[in-house]
Amino acid sequence: MFSVTKAIHFCYGHRLLNHRGRCRHLHGHNATAIIRLESEGLDELGMVVDFGDIGDYVKSWLNAEIDHNMLLHAHDPLLPLLQRAGERVYVMAQNPTAENIARLIFEYVEQGGYPVVEVAIHETDTAVASYRKR
Repeated sequence: MFSVTKAIHFCYGHRLLNHRGRCRHLHGHNATAIIRLESEGLDELGMVVDFGDIGDYVKSWLNAEIDHNMLLHAHDPLLPLLQRAGERVYVMAQNPTAENIARLIFEYVEQGGYPVVEVAIHETDTAVASYRKR
């Protein structure tokens, strides 16, 4: 089994509904997505995936949808206010936790036909959440 990983840096803001700690307040992160891809074989160039191809694919989506954007739960009472103010907001069906952001990126990469097996989000230097299918 061959594997490659691609790290992509991005920034986002969020808050978590019903959180009892500081994460209930609007705040931001300088995050890194670590995307792991695997394949039994290699392509004609001897690669699982070209690093540039997967990087371009994910970065273009992250830049358009997530980077420097506020990620909020669909039921967040601040959502209408921020939308009326013209702020960039990405609406999620669930709390915008690092775990759910990892799943969001995983599903986007999978949708593109890449052999993704795991996406990990380094929300801080010491906090990492990941998503993978069994």
